[in-house]
Amino acid sequence: MNTQQQGDADHIVMFPFMAQGHIIPFLALAKLISQRKPNTKITLVSTPLNIKYLELTLASSETIHRNICLAQLPFSGPDHGLPPHAENTDSLPYHLISTLFYASETLQPSFDSLIAEIITTEKRVPSCIISDVFLGWVNDVAKRVGTYHFSFTTCGGYGTAMYFSLYLYRPHHTNDGPNDELIEEFHVPKFPDTCRLHISQLPVYVREAKKDSQFVTFFQRQISLSLKSDGMMCTTVEEIEGLGLEVLRNYMDSKPVWAIGPLLPHPFLLGTNKKSVVSNSRTGKEYGISPESCIEWLNHQKPSSVVYISFGSQNTIRASNMMELALGLEKSGKCFIWVLRPPSEYDLKSEFKSEWLPEGFVERMKESQKGLLVKKWAPQLEILSHKSTGAFLSHCGWNSVLESLSQGVPIIGWPLAADQAYNSKMLEEEMGVSMELARFEGQVVSEDVKKLIEQVMDSSKGEEMRKKAMGIGEKIRAAMTEDIEGEGGHQKGSSVRSVDDFLATIASKKVEA
Repeated sequence: MNTQQQGDADHIVMFPFMAQGHIIPFLALAKLISQRKPNTKITLVSTPLNIKYLELTLASSETIHRNICLAQLPFSGPDHGLPPHAENTDSLPYHLISTLFYASETLQPSFDSLIAEIITTEKRVPSCIISDVFLGWVNDVAKRVGTYHFSFTTCGGYGTAMYFSLYLYRPHHTNDGPNDELIEEFHVPKFPDTCRLHISQLPVYVREAKKDSQFVTFFQRQISLSLKSDGMMCTTVEEIEGLGLEVLRNYMDSKPVWAIGPLLPHPFLLGTNKKSVVSNSRTGKEYGISPESCIEWLNHQKPSSVVYISFGSQNTIRASNMMELALGLEKSGKCFIWVLRPPSEYDLKSEFKSEWLPEGFVERMKESQKGLLVKKWAPQLEILSHKSTGAFLSHCGWNSVLESLSQGVPIIGWPLAADQAYNSKMLEEEMGVSMELARFEGQVVSEDVKKLIEQVMDSSKGEEMRKKAMGIGEKIRAAMTEDIEGEGGHQKGSSVRSVDDFLATIASKKVEA
C-alpha cells in the first residue's frame, strides 16, 4: 500500500445498526463531519428501507450535503424469520428485535463487497470505517483492508460501560453453572465499589439470558470486537459524564474515546432560529399534532408548568399503568402533553382506543385544556425547548435524555428497556436531575404518580433538580460552541475539539491500494 497524497480528500464509511435511535445519530455525525471538513466524502451504509429513510431525510434538509452518499446492502427479512419489509427495530414487535440483531451479522459478505468496490473505484482504502458498537464484526473487515476502524456508541458513556460490564462479566449470576442463581444486588465490574445495581434494574431479557444463549454470545462477540477497534466515539459530553467515560477509557486501554455529543440541531441547542431546523428533525414520522398547534397551546401555559410525557418510538406501558398514570396526572392538576401509544399488550401500530384511559378522561382534558393528548408523534424538540415545559416523564432513552438536559428540563424516569434503567440511575444518583417513578413493567398507582409529579414540579427538591439540569444544559451548549472563554483564554468547546481530534487522527493515516 502507498501513502495517499496529502491533498486528497478523506473518505469515511459509516455503518449504523438498523434502528432509528442509531441511524439518526449516525446521520447527525455525518452532517457534523461534513460541516467541519466539507471536502470529506462520507458513505452511509444500510439496508434498502433504511436507505429510503435516509434519502428522505437528506432531501428535506435545508442544507445540501453533496458529500454524503448512501450505499445499500441487500436484505430480506423473511430469510431470517422476520416479517416482510422488516429492516428496522421500529417496524418490529419487541420479541423479534433480537432476531434482527442476529441477522445483522449476515450483512458481512455484502459489506465486504462494498468496501472492495470502493477500493477498486478509488484506488485506495477508505480513510476509516465507523460502525455501530453492535456491529463489532466490521472491525475484521477494516483490519483486512488495512484501515482505521472506530466504534460509535449511540448510548451515553455510563450506559455503554454498563452494557459492557453486564454482558462480559455477568455479575448478576452466581456462577453461570447448573446451580446458578440471580444475585439481588451486585457490584458492577470496572465501576467504583460503591456502584451497585439491583436485579430489578436489568431488563428481563438481560436478567434471565443463559450464558451460552444466542442472545448473550451475540453481544459478547460484538462488544469484544468493538473493543479491538482503534478508538470509540460516544454521543455524550465530557463535562457531564466523567464516570462513564472513565470506565469506557479503562475498557479501551490507551486508545482514544471521543465524547462528541450531543448530536442535536445547533439552532435548537443554542436557541437561535429553531423553527425550520427543528421541525425537520423527525422527518418521515407522522406527527399527531402540528408543531404550530403544539406551540400555540404551550404559549398559553405558565413557565415551567407543563409535564411532557413520552416513552420513545418503541416503548409503551401496560394498560393498567396507562390507566393509573392518567388518574395520577388528573389528580395532580398539572398541565401536560402526553404522547399516546397503545399499551404493551397490544400492537404498537394499532389505533389508540379511548377505553385504555379512564372514562371521560379525554373529554375532561379537552374541556379543561389541562392536557394535550397526542397520538403517534409529537414535536419533542419544540416541546422541551419551550419555557412552559417544567418536567419530562421519560423512558430515559439516551437521545431523549440529551434533548431534555440540553434545555435544562429535569426528568421523571420510567425506564422500559435497553440502557434506560442505567441512564435513570445515573441521572438520579450521579447528576441529581431525575426521580424514578417506576421500572419496566412494575405496577404504579395514581397516588404515587400524583405525589412524584408534585415533588418534581413544586418542591424545593424539584427546584434544585431544575437548577442542576440548567447547569448541565449550559455545559452541553458550551461543549458544542466554537469559541468559549476558558482558563487559558478562548478555545473551542470540548465536543468540537473531540471531533477535530478525530479528523486529525484519520488524516494521519491515509493509504492507497
